Amino acid sequence: MAYPVLYRKRFIPDECIELKDDVILKLDDSVIVTEWKALKSRCDLSRGYSCYYLKEGYKISKFIKADNSLLCWYFDIVTYDRDPQSNILTVIDLLADVKIYPDGFMKVVDLDELSEAYEKRLIDESLLKKSLLSLNRLLNEIYENGITSLTAPIEKLIDEQNQ
Repeated sequence: MAYPVLYRKRFIPDECIELKDDVILKLDDSVIVTEWKALKSRCDLSRGYSCYYLKEGYKISKFIKADNSLLCWYFDIVTYDRDPQSNILTVIDLLADVKIYPDGFMKVVDLDELSEAYEKRLIDESLLKKSLLSLNRLLNEIYENGITSLTAPIEKLIDEQNQ
């Protein structure tokens, strides 16, 4: 199977960009795992890995600092649009996010952007509901089981790379 070309679509700001520097490390029917460098130069973020859970509606990223330490785990609530003709997978950011820091502190962020996008009609009611339901599913998974099973595809590939 040929790897798809990945795009990221955001509503705030309004953009759709090709993730041309992302390297797909794993692809199957349920997940895509990528390795990437930060799109824009930042003092706190150098590179990372992402695991796209295609059926669940979220993407989990391991944000890594320049010194190779963990900045945080970042969970994006997303949906996907596949174009089999052109082999393009567009990851659509549904705005709500969850951050988990190395000390275990968890923060849900950008719900104000989700509300703003709905008020400005950048998203419709179905995408609003999809975002909230995926966020609820993710939070319930984290509360009940922690993040180890969610981060496992990334950690396994990192371990394999380091051997």
